[in-house]
Amino acid sequence: MGTVKINPEDVFDVQFSCNTSTLLDPEEFRRQGHIMVDFLADYFNDIEKYPVRSQVEPGYLKKLLADSAPNQPESIEKILQNVRKDIFPGLTHWQSPNFFAYFPCISSTAGILGEMLTAGLNVVGFNWIASPAATELECIVMDWLGKLINLPKTHLFSGGGGGVIQGTTCEAMLCTIVAARDQMLDKVGRENIDKLVVYASDQTHFSFQKAVKISGIKLENFRAIPTTKATEYALCPISLSKTIQEDKKTGLLPLFLCATVGTTSTTVVDPLKPLCEIAKEYGIWVHVDAAYAGNACICPEFQHFLNGVENANSFSLNAHKWLFSILDCCCLWVKDPNSLTKALSTTPECLRNKATDSKQVVDYKDWQISLSRRFRALKLWLVLRSYGVVNLRNFIRSHVKMAKHFEELVAVDERFEIVAPRNFSMVCFRVSPLALQEKVIFVEEDQVNKFNAKVLESINSCGNIHMTHAVVGGVYMMRFAIGAPLTDYRHINMAWDVIRNHVNVLLKNLSSVASIV
Repeated sequence: MGTVKINPEDVFDVQFSCNTSTLLDPEEFRRQGHIMVDFLADYFNDIEKYPVRSQVEPGYLKKLLADSAPNQPESIEKILQNVRKDIFPGLTHWQSPNFFAYFPCISSTAGILGEMLTAGLNVVGFNWIASPAATELECIVMDWLGKLINLPKTHLFSGGGGGVIQGTTCEAMLCTIVAARDQMLDKVGRENIDKLVVYASDQTHFSFQKAVKISGIKLENFRAIPTTKATEYALCPISLSKTIQEDKKTGLLPLFLCATVGTTSTTVVDPLKPLCEIAKEYGIWVHVDAAYAGNACICPEFQHFLNGVENANSFSLNAHKWLFSILDCCCLWVKDPNSLTKALSTTPECLRNKATDSKQVVDYKDWQISLSRRFRALKLWLVLRSYGVVNLRNFIRSHVKMAKHFEELVAVDERFEIVAPRNFSMVCFRVSPLALQEKVIFVEEDQVNKFNAKVLESINSCGNIHMTHAVVGGVYMMRFAIGAPLTDYRHINMAWDVIRNHVNVLLKNLSSVASIV
């Protein structure tokens, strides 16, 4: 049987020519856009009806969806029916007012509209000439936000520094490590890369280790300095200094310190001022990771947590966490942009232009790992303008006040204890050993941890609320993080009732150490 030759152009003409106008037809976009907005509005209106944490088993979706993509187009109405029927059960609803897990990742009307505008314009602003407004708006907005959190002028474009919107904290960490690495290797020679050492505390976010691994620095030269209860698990300057001195004695080259404002486990704040002073003495690049808590610094009463940041080389926060800007929007400021661009820039002939050659413009492709980039500044601009500084501060403060309220509820119940100081809008607590000792004599810490883990899984499995946990200093704790856009005091009170009810049942059934697990 002979081979049948098919002309690709004929296939296109027969099957698809009548449908190409729907790819970006303004009126069809208008129609489907209204449907999508109504769908999302209904979702937000009904969001409390869904279990907060997904209750599905692994592999559930493969059983529901077809094995291959459809040959013929399907309507947006049918697709959204499948979203509601098949996709929703597999979602953990981060915007639910009963979501208290991890850290918030907040939606807002302005943030969603900003994303819509970004997607609709779909510019690729890798350099200035590709879309001048995309670059210039980002420069302006980064200075706006930098001034709002009271960053030193040295970190702003207006003071010789500058800011860029990355995707995530890991990207910001990687870019700054690479900048510090190349800056050091230019002085000591590329052959000494295996001598470079980076420092952090054992409470620093795990994405830092990932960034170190990608950067090419030896993982055995990563120092996770132990923290203690005495410093509330903040990085101790004395411990840092001793570790650096020990490394220098063995011929290693101290390179980079990641300090944290608001650690993931307990939101502790590292003492920036003395840490930066030590780092300056040894020529170490300091990056400050304030992914969650940095957003609170738009409020003057939290800005003291940034004391000493003027001596840091770089600083980042995630506006998508607590500043209503939709994932992804990691804001990174650097004191010396040249160190960043020197390490990350590439200028092939196809991207050369008069503006770039004149050195009068910012080409953001040289401030990040990838070439292509989205117009993220639009959504941050819309958020800042749509709500205004006064309202944004009030949103943050309202979440902090609700956290104080929850903290008070925990404190008056003798069966529970607060296990870490509350700095922002997250409360760390657990069922206390005393509560268990009323049922079981001689309870060990490990048994207390296992009981609290059992409590948390029982709570999350019911779907009414969702929390996560941390283990710090050997203590298992439940984290109650407030920040969802629809959360109010009634949700806090309901959550507390759920927690107490589950603890009541588990304590009632507790008759021996064995029953704890």
